[in-house]
Amino acid sequence: MTIQQLITEALKLPNKAISNHITLGLTAMYPDKKLVETYENSFQLQQYAYANLCQLEYDSHICNQIVTGWNGMNNRVYRYAKNAMYEVVWQAERLNVLLMSWQEGGCNTRCCWILADSKKLADEFFTAVCAWNAEIRDEILVFEHGSWDKNSDLFQSVQNANFENLVLRSNLKENILENLTNFFTSCEIYANYGVPWKRGVLFTGSPGNGKTHTVKALINQLRKPCLYVKSFKSHYGIDSISIKQVFKQARQSAPCILVLEDIDSLLTDENRSFFLNELDGFANNQGIITIATTNHPERLDPAITERPSRFDRKYPFELPGIVERKTYLTLWNDKFKPEMRLSDEAVNQIVALTESFSFAYLQELVFLSMIPWMKEKKTGMMDQIMLSQVTILREQMS
Repeated sequence: MTIQQLITEALKLPNKAISNHITLGLTAMYPDKKLVETYENSFQLQQYAYANLCQLEYDSHICNQIVTGWNGMNNRVYRYAKNAMYEVVWQAERLNVLLMSWQEGGCNTRCCWILADSKKLADEFFTAVCAWNAEIRDEILVFEHGSWDKNSDLFQSVQNANFENLVLRSNLKENILENLTNFFTSCEIYANYGVPWKRGVLFTGSPGNGKTHTVKALINQLRKPCLYVKSFKSHYGIDSISIKQVFKQARQSAPCILVLEDIDSLLTDENRSFFLNELDGFANNQGIITIATTNHPERLDPAITERPSRFDRKYPFELPGIVERKTYLTLWNDKFKPEMRLSDEAVNQIVALTESFSFAYLQELVFLSMIPWMKEKKTGMMDQIMLSQVTILREQMS
């Protein structure tokens, strides 16, 4: 039997029988080789090879199934193997890897078999690939649909967020910085006093008042791997599996930042208990800062908002007052080209007229005013334009 025949026969079988059939077939075909089988998603062999950490050649004796896709965002073609046999050169050693995938219950099951001269070599290669793929480098690890995805675009999008261009009410910014800045350098201090080296903070408040900007600024300030959870929902429909995956990865990536944005939408009556056990149960969450945000704290269970050691600090993000509105508008005004800038009198007028505006509405005010100004480009005209836009936005808010 050839590899091609083995693959063809296996894909005709029921899903539960495919991997076993391949394992038995490879064992019979390569009696002198040691075999390691894995379903581990961290074994991303092609990514490892793209980083020039090993060399891959397709086995020309079989019809390798290579799927071609199109990335419209980057305007480029990409390819990935669906069913393929590789000849691998790694650290002067030679191995073979068979990769197969098939549909199972609406999901794509992916399985790999490593063939090597020794079990030790196969295990070392498997470990090296998984360890490299587990590292987070200039990217954010995003969890959605039951799996992790490394997102370098999202990482780049947060690079402009910092505490210098962040305006918050009162001394909120200083309190958050003081609480979290020194966390990752204080492991020994926590250990000396028997305090668990983990933190949980909860940002609450209506939309548009700086919660997301603060999270982005913290990612930049703390310079640690960031894991971002979009949803616990998965193709399997079992949230507990996803929650377990999230915290398993966070513990592997620690010290790290785990972001749970809109936590009230992530948690349900069915998954809340399991989530709380992972957050504050027997498992060790050393070195993890968990940052959760919510626009609706009233929807959260008291076990989350009131239980100590889960979210130690809760920070309210309120509508900006007069001082914050003036600081925010002045920051924008200073960025304008000289001919676009507001007069001091206009800034004071707008500050007085924008009571109950969130930071998001203030930003919208700035953007909406810039568009008509760019049509006329007249010095001093921004005063009139922005004052008129305040009225329009106020009507929308009503």
